[in-house]
Amino acid sequence: MCGLAGVLTARGLVEDQLLDIVERMSGTLAHRGPDDQGAWVDPEGGVGLGFRRLAILDLSQQGHQPMDSPSGRFTIVFNGEVYNHQDLARTLGEGGWRPRGRSDTEVIAAAFERWGVRQAVEQFNGMFAIAAWDRETRSLSLVRDPMGIKPLYYFRQGGTLGFASELRALLSCPDFRAAIDLESLNEFLRYLYVPGPATIFQGVRKLPPGHLVTLRAEDPELPPSEPFWSLEEVYEAGSRTPLTDSEEALTEELETLLGDAVRMRLQADVPLGALLSGGIDSTTVVALMQAQASQPVRTFSVGFTSGEHDESRFAAALARHLGTEHTELMLGDAEGLDVVPRLPYFFDEPLADPSQIPTYLICQVARRDVVVALTGDGGDELFGGYNRYIEGSRLIPRLEGLPRAARRMGSRLTRAASPGFWDKAYAAVAPALPGRRRERLVGQKVRKLGDLMNAGSAQEMYRSLLSAWQAPEEVLLSPAVRNQNSIDRLFTREPAMPLLDRMMLADQGTYLPEELLMKVDRSSMAVSLEARVPILDKRVVAFSWRLPHRFKIRDRLGKRLLRNVLYRLVPREMVDRPKVGFSVPIDHWLRGRLKDWAGDLLFSADLRADGLFHPLAVRKAWSRFQAGATDAGVALWAVVMFQAWSDQWLKRR
Repeated sequence: MCGLAGVLTARGLVEDQLLDIVERMSGTLAHRGPDDQGAWVDPEGGVGLGFRRLAILDLSQQGHQPMDSPSGRFTIVFNGEVYNHQDLARTLGEGGWRPRGRSDTEVIAAAFERWGVRQAVEQFNGMFAIAAWDRETRSLSLVRDPMGIKPLYYFRQGGTLGFASELRALLSCPDFRAAIDLESLNEFLRYLYVPGPATIFQGVRKLPPGHLVTLRAEDPELPPSEPFWSLEEVYEAGSRTPLTDSEEALTEELETLLGDAVRMRLQADVPLGALLSGGIDSTTVVALMQAQASQPVRTFSVGFTSGEHDESRFAAALARHLGTEHTELMLGDAEGLDVVPRLPYFFDEPLADPSQIPTYLICQVARRDVVVALTGDGGDELFGGYNRYIEGSRLIPRLEGLPRAARRMGSRLTRAASPGFWDKAYAAVAPALPGRRRERLVGQKVRKLGDLMNAGSAQEMYRSLLSAWQAPEEVLLSPAVRNQNSIDRLFTREPAMPLLDRMMLADQGTYLPEELLMKVDRSSMAVSLEARVPILDKRVVAFSWRLPHRFKIRDRLGKRLLRNVLYRLVPREMVDRPKVGFSVPIDHWLRGRLKDWAGDLLFSADLRADGLFHPLAVRKAWSRFQAGATDAGVALWAVVMFQAWSDQWLKRR
């Protein structure tokens, strides 16, 4: 896990000029790679590559980057891990190649030379962002792994093409001009992140997962990227060849696949552990790790003194059962609030998912003892764990069948009372309900139901489930024309897909890489920790799309087959409980100790002067929230985090 940056220009810069640019860019990424740094330039080609290294495999100088291929044709910088590099090395060795060291970087460079960039990356199993300069064709290839675990940004302005692992490095490129993309701001307010391939800045792209792009200095504009691995093709192949084995046989196959994915991610020459939340996904990963380990695995969890968001007691009990060496950090409001002012620095593209706070804190705790940590990310998206899959796939078709007038009436009725009213009403009847039928956050769910009924189509209903602001344009002075995004495209594509597949495919292609994985990447890299995600092994992804729906959701319970695997490893009663989620009480904080800080950002002269937000609309939303009339805390958090981000990255430049 490292940081890369570089430029490609036709401006005829000399060696010292190129080196200065590259070193300034890569210097901003020191947190991603504190162990080593490197820079390489070719003035004749107008190219420069910079690197910051977090040493994981082959800690010697044999792993130093930038690195040349055997003949010197390619020079590469590489962020991530290719877990099957030993198998690839054996294949390359059959053709006479001999490595100098043990790093996967050396294998990548040799593979590019032997097979070419595209054919090589098609064989990689791992997480990676790669930049490779080809002296023979005088071209630069950028590559991002199939599920988008590692980030890669790029732009072209003023005759210079720049690229980097994080936006902060592009901001230090002399030709870069920062201008807010209004459509991206609109999408950020709705989803709490900026869906790719757009970014918050005009003219800057995220390379989509599973894509590569080939660039030349003389190109007048950025060419389109091309997929070397397609999630939609994996879905289509899985749909054509569904698995027909028994549930027991499929459970066995998934356990074998996940066990091998975990095994591959245990390769490290530094201390290694796991983040354990106590949920299905992380517990499965830790149980499979411990089953393969010769000594107790190091595990880490964060607990909260506010019981509604705390699963630490479950994580501790599971750690004891599995025999791990467990570290737990208990947090009160003060510890979580202390992180908030620093969030905009860690997240150089705005993110407003409140779970970024505990994610950063658990990474900080883990980094005290380990350099690599496995996580359980991806289980919900691959195996149907979210309530929006479980309930949405039931409710949306039924609501679509109702007359629009009836739905609008129902929406008005559900929204007539505050979420607090519905919570109190439910609390009065809850004691009479069976335990397994009791619900959490009833007021929020009633409000979501009202939003669903107010939407016109299945596509709009699903978007409403994902939206913090149902109508972001209400608080923007100059709303951009909204273009079709990946969610829209999936809901309108032909031939038609089952609703559950549309929802899960949309999340896997956008929400997972650009929100969840970005959150984990920035949080872990802020403290120089490498996070590995075995559930997102591309073999597991392909397997998940061959599963019939009943092995994902059954009897209003998600992750059926993944649960079966875990039941083999952990007593069922230890993990069967309502989903809590990994977050913080943001509504409580915004009405309490964060009220003044957030209010200063929302009502500052900067918010008016920037000309992006409608001050009166923001003030009205804030007043209604403070009065308890709405549960818009997360929506307002998005505006707060954008303003804090703007202060950090635009006004301080």
